[in-house]
Amino acid sequence: MKRLAAGAALALAAVFGLSQVPQAAAAPTPETATTAAPVFSVMDYGAKADGSSNDSAAIEKAITAANGAGGGIVRFPSGQYKSKNTVHLKSEVTLQLDSGATILGSSADTYDKPESNPNDDYQDYGHSHFHNAMFYGDKLTNIGFTGSGTIDGAGNLITGNPDSGEADKIISLTRCDGLTLDGITLRRGGHFAALINGCKNVTSDHLTIDTASDRDGWNIISTTNVTITHADIAANDDALVFKSDYALGAKLSNGHVKVTDSRLSAKCCNALMFGSETCGDFSDYDFQGITINGADKSGLGMVSMDGANISDVHYRDITMTNVHSPIMQKIGTRKRCGGNPGVGHISDITYDNITGTGNTPSFSPTLWGESGGNHISGVTFDNVNLTVPGGNATMSTGVPSNDSDDYNPKSIGTRPAFGWYLHNADHITFKDSSVRFAKNDGRPAVIANSGSALRFDHFTAQRGSDSPADVIVQNVSGYCLADSANTSGGALRVSSSGSGENCSS
Repeated sequence: MKRLAAGAALALAAVFGLSQVPQAAAAPTPETATTAAPVFSVMDYGAKADGSSNDSAAIEKAITAANGAGGGIVRFPSGQYKSKNTVHLKSEVTLQLDSGATILGSSADTYDKPESNPNDDYQDYGHSHFHNAMFYGDKLTNIGFTGSGTIDGAGNLITGNPDSGEADKIISLTRCDGLTLDGITLRRGGHFAALINGCKNVTSDHLTIDTASDRDGWNIISTTNVTITHADIAANDDALVFKSDYALGAKLSNGHVKVTDSRLSAKCCNALMFGSETCGDFSDYDFQGITINGADKSGLGMVSMDGANISDVHYRDITMTNVHSPIMQKIGTRKRCGGNPGVGHISDITYDNITGTGNTPSFSPTLWGESGGNHISGVTFDNVNLTVPGGNATMSTGVPSNDSDDYNPKSIGTRPAFGWYLHNADHITFKDSSVRFAKNDGRPAVIANSGSALRFDHFTAQRGSDSPADVIVQNVSGYCLADSANTSGGALRVSSSGSGENCSS
């Protein structure tokens, strides 16, 4: 409206010769006026950038100056900055690492010691303590790490429980509002490259994390309103994981998250994961355009171990290779959360245009719910095509063993199906999907045990030469196979017990 008013004033001036109007209209409006954020170079505050001098004090001084000015950019010109002490972040301050700038971790054992936490028992040690990090902040607003430089723990951060003075993470933030992680690289982060808990309004673009030699990439805990684009995370433990624990003394909500156009890998563990810490509920997650290359647990993992309800989660256009369990959902009964939690739920989950290859015959793609009212419910697979190693002989089709306190794929014994194993699951639909093996397998392609409303529509399954059936349904109320076949075009062999077929819409 102000632009229109200014234009109208100029037109009137031309008609009536009001020469003073153009001068007034030329004054900048709030919509057009911009003020560049002040820049505070760490070199002006005593940083040496020689890779050996301790630059922590200079970094803190620059942060304090930027904060005192009402906000600004703390700039790191090209060079190597040794940081031997924990740097305490402040609100309205962005750290900008120029190309060639590297902040290095230290082995001097002079980082902040971990704070006490009365809620230690509800999560692992690393999740319970935040002060022992290279960069730490609590209850901050509008902070960021940007540029094209690197923060490198340099092999000096701890992957286990640190002693006093040792850090086990690069970035550690609690209860922040407004976090930006753009362009930078985080390397050798110890237990975590980045750990955030109780935050909101987080954005990240072109973030690179390389923790393949130590542990986790990025743990996003009890956090809402997150947008991540073009992330490249290579971890040893979990790469990108969403959790909700009790470290802050409360069950907090999680959700409104979007992750797109990213690459993930996890040597030992999970690539894209919910849990295992799952106290508060999770809702509204959208994952799209993701490539996963390696995960020795789950490619796409989702567990509710501590009473959380996980719902409204959507995966689309994802390619996975070399993963132990391409897709796994599990409800467990660990209940490691304050406030006497019950058993959680998983519902309203969709997978669209997913391709995956597994690397172990034992951990078939699995949906494992709990009994009673804690079944997994409302999961749809549309154009989901998985290839598993196969190679097993015929085995018992009974329910495998399960450790309900363990979230790992191995917590359930070798699945009696080479493809999908569904246990305590309702309203599960497969559309235009398939499962194949790389090596002949004596197990069925699918076993569903205890559930309801199971539908296969244009589903393709490879047939093992010694398999007793292609699809086995056990105590399933209302199953349907429509327009489905084996890879040679023949009809799928179905074996049912205690089950009823229902193909009505």
